[in-house]
Amino acid sequence: MKFKSLSAVIAALLSANTFAENSSTELPSMLISADFRPSLAQETPISLTTIDSDMIESRGAQHIEDVLNLAPNVNISSGASRGQYFQIRGIGERSQFAAPINPSVGLIIDGIDFSRTGGAATLFDIEQVEILRGPQGTKFGTNALAGVINMQSKQPTEDLEIHVETGIAEYDTHNLGVAIGGALVENKLLGRASIHSQQSDGYMDNEFLNRDDTQDRDEITARGQLKWLVSDDLTVDLNVLHLNIDNGYDAFTFDNSRNTLTDEPGEDKQRTNAFALKTDWRASDAVQLQSAVTYVKSDVTYSYDADWDNNPAFNAFEEFNRNRENYSLEVKALSNEQGRIFKDSTEWAIGLYYLSQNEDLDLNSDFGNLDNSYETENTSIFGQLDTHLNEKLTLISGLRVEYFTADYADSNSILVDLNEVLFGGKLGLNYQLEDNQLIYTALSRGYKSGGVNNKTSLLDSQREFETEYMWNLEAGVKSSWLEGDLVTNITAFYSLRRDAQVQTSVDIGGGNFKTYIANAAKGTNYGIEADLNWSINHQWRLLASVGLLNATFDEYDNPDLSDINVKDRRQAHAPAYTFSIGSEYYFESNWIFRANIEGKDEFYYSNSHNSKSSSYAIVNSSLDYRNGNWKVSLWGRNLFDKDYYTRGFFFDNTPPAYDGSNSKTYTQYGDPRVVGINLTWDY
Repeated sequence: MKFKSLSAVIAALLSANTFAENSSTELPSMLISADFRPSLAQETPISLTTIDSDMIESRGAQHIEDVLNLAPNVNISSGASRGQYFQIRGIGERSQFAAPINPSVGLIIDGIDFSRTGGAATLFDIEQVEILRGPQGTKFGTNALAGVINMQSKQPTEDLEIHVETGIAEYDTHNLGVAIGGALVENKLLGRASIHSQQSDGYMDNEFLNRDDTQDRDEITARGQLKWLVSDDLTVDLNVLHLNIDNGYDAFTFDNSRNTLTDEPGEDKQRTNAFALKTDWRASDAVQLQSAVTYVKSDVTYSYDADWDNNPAFNAFEEFNRNRENYSLEVKALSNEQGRIFKDSTEWAIGLYYLSQNEDLDLNSDFGNLDNSYETENTSIFGQLDTHLNEKLTLISGLRVEYFTADYADSNSILVDLNEVLFGGKLGLNYQLEDNQLIYTALSRGYKSGGVNNKTSLLDSQREFETEYMWNLEAGVKSSWLEGDLVTNITAFYSLRRDAQVQTSVDIGGGNFKTYIANAAKGTNYGIEADLNWSINHQWRLLASVGLLNATFDEYDNPDLSDINVKDRRQAHAPAYTFSIGSEYYFESNWIFRANIEGKDEFYYSNSHNSKSSSYAIVNSSLDYRNGNWKVSLWGRNLFDKDYYTRGFFFDNTPPAYDGSNSKTYTQYGDPRVVGINLTWDY
């Protein structure tokens, strides 16, 4: 079912020009957890973007992929039912097949590490999303070479809170969610629980099967939280998460259209159960002790019709079944107001971290089956000093040392053991020029552990790849102007990648590829990120961001002579610019109109070929009407139905030879125009 009339309504709203007065454009002040102590975004010396629940709801956003374009110098890759692989400043993975991966961009949900499982990033009952750019090794370790995406659920409060949300949209899309929170025992035990279901036929039509739902979305998210106020000095928090994702995957076509011909559409499924148990104990006026235990178990199935066709003479299907089980333990101590050292000038934090990740793969493929296991352990010690040199100048010094081990074994008798000591950290200087202006500089070292290639066609010398590390220098200014009505941020950065891990994929014919990662390059990534949030008057608010990026390989030791040499070429998924500009207009007493344009420059799909996307810009809009506890939101994404692409390959998929003589670019579409209406009720 497609709601064409809703498109007409949105178009009419875009032409509306008679607005009345309102007085509700106060700029939000977000508390974030990018550092060891919670702080306001404008007081945190990191290049970051925060996205709150109002923005999430106004876009009809269901998954992190629906909001990431708001952050400068951030990109996303699909290759699945949703965008699940993230790149920050041109660095990040773009897909996963038979080999294990170690991510460059961390994904943290309520303190739980989901860095290998981006499909988990659903957005119902999420309070805010923090996108931290640049190495975050001191706090987050090996998965934070390029940055971190940190998601936080809404917290329980003493007051009873009920949130009910339902909506419909084009492509037979519908959702229903309920969240309830409040005091279970007054002043002692708080709780919150939510459950949300979203279904959609998806945006592909299968002409052979005469179906419009072979790339459907069927996602259930359930969250639960308990906050136990044991005493004035001790708090215990429990977060639980259940995900049941049962999406289809049928994305690629011979003619790069939205009309597939497959006879065996694939799946993109995930079953996850996870929890985090955290304690926060004010042991004394000098010391705060915190701990966190997390556990995640995910069963993930990813499959596709590899021949994209229904020809009985050649039939190929691949199914990747992964079982992931992770657990972690972190303990840390932080100074309180009486715990400063060095003549009361220095706040400190020190901690220990342990992470165990086990991943088993069962690959059923017409190109060859494979079973493998990949077990990794990370053991870290970390610390940070915030030294106040005077009332305005603060020196930040952080260090993390990490011992990494990995054991890999598979049914092809490939055995690999890795162990290495990794270290990273940060040396920064913050200057509080005025109460409303922070100037900061930082030199940081990020790292990403080495790993394993498991293609049997590889040489022994190509079986392993080593640690990648990066030095990053950046400087920024965070400012508030016009008595707080205008907030601006600008950051310039310069990064040197060493032993860069570069994925190479060589088409060897017959539908087979030799895919592996090598430390093939040295790279330079530098650019600027800027944003503003301006409450122009009582009616009108302006939001804008821009990212400029130059990301090239300075040296490139071609890992395969049959592959291209990308020295001096832009790195994959690293557009030269990204931008977002939008506004909110408050009119009458309970109406809000929002609109924005977001886009990015062209970018290469891979470091293995020269195919690239085109540049694009898309328009989004929403109209909210609130009456007491009720709110109605009419929203539209990609209103002008712009075609853009989130994943691309270059190879020969023409039977029967598959010999490379008919190689071409094949792409996966981003979402088309989708218009919908949501109804929410809050108590």
